[in-house]
Amino acid sequence: MTTLPPAADEARDAVPAGPAAPDGPHRWLGQPELVVLGLLVLLLAQGWITGMLDAPAVRAWAAMFVAVVVQSLPFLVFGVVVAALISTFLSERLVRRVMPRNPAAAVPVAGVAGVGLVGCECASIPIAGGVMRQGVAPAAALTFLLAAPAVNPVVIASTLVAFPGMPEMALARFVASMATAVAVGWLWIKVGRRTPPRFGQGSMHEHGTGMKGFLASVHHDLMQAAGYVVMGATIAAAVNAFVPRAVLDTLAGNLLVSVVVLALFAFVVALCSQTDAFVAASLTAFSPTAKLVFLVVGPAMDVKLASLEAGYFGRRFAMVFVPLVLVVATVSAVLVGWWLL
Repeated sequence: MTTLPPAADEARDAVPAGPAAPDGPHRWLGQPELVVLGLLVLLLAQGWITGMLDAPAVRAWAAMFVAVVVQSLPFLVFGVVVAALISTFLSERLVRRVMPRNPAAAVPVAGVAGVGLVGCECASIPIAGGVMRQGVAPAAALTFLLAAPAVNPVVIASTLVAFPGMPEMALARFVASMATAVAVGWLWIKVGRRTPPRFGQGSMHEHGTGMKGFLASVHHDLMQAAGYVVMGATIAAAVNAFVPRAVLDTLAGNLLVSVVVLALFAFVVALCSQTDAFVAASLTAFSPTAKLVFLVVGPAMDVKLASLEAGYFGRRFAMVFVPLVLVVATVSAVLVGWWLL
């Protein structure tokens, strides 16, 4: 038997191994194949698709969808940039210094502070958590969390543009949203003793400091909020274009039903507060009070905020805070709508 010298053994061991055998069956449908298959289906079905897109209802949907998105984009971009500036460069210590130590007095001050601090709903959660850690009463921090995305100048300006000739809608939105934030804050002084926030490792809207953090915040907010705008515009346009008018009239004709429907719609669709007024304005079958419920409930609580708050403050906290906010926001909007609209 012939043996190889040590050098030959080393050379043999150095030869690269061939490609490893696949662990499982070969996957025939990867991403490129799916794209090609989708294009092939579109090509074969182009006659049917063209005829479908020519339908009057589809044309009405497309026109309304484009109108809502185009009107929303300037406010979305401006609001995202301002929110990124605030969340990146504003010190939480400044917010803490202006807060009274008495929780009952700090709640309305926190609501007023939200007027001057443009921010998206996601950004308000870590800011509220940060000021809680620095000694601000939880009730005041939660009031700021609810007020900041709902009563700032960008939101009010977008509401004025979305409802031309109806400035009372912007006023009603401001009053109802501020009342919601302050009422929840005062209620939380009592309720929150049994369910204090428990800071966890949930999703946090933090991107660092300086210019790098600012750019990261703008990119994150713009990509996320743009998706919600498109989704909301798609649903709103579909409601107007495809749902039979008789059904809409039935839902909108009953105040209680219309309020519940638009409150649930606001909770599920999770729109950005800087652009939701354009979606509300497109829901022409509903009364001004029902639209106001949509505008007040959405920035205060939606499915995205509920999940973030459960992750950031604890599930037990969210199980109490989420329904409390939904009920207070709906009642405030209905009362203010009855008064001003």
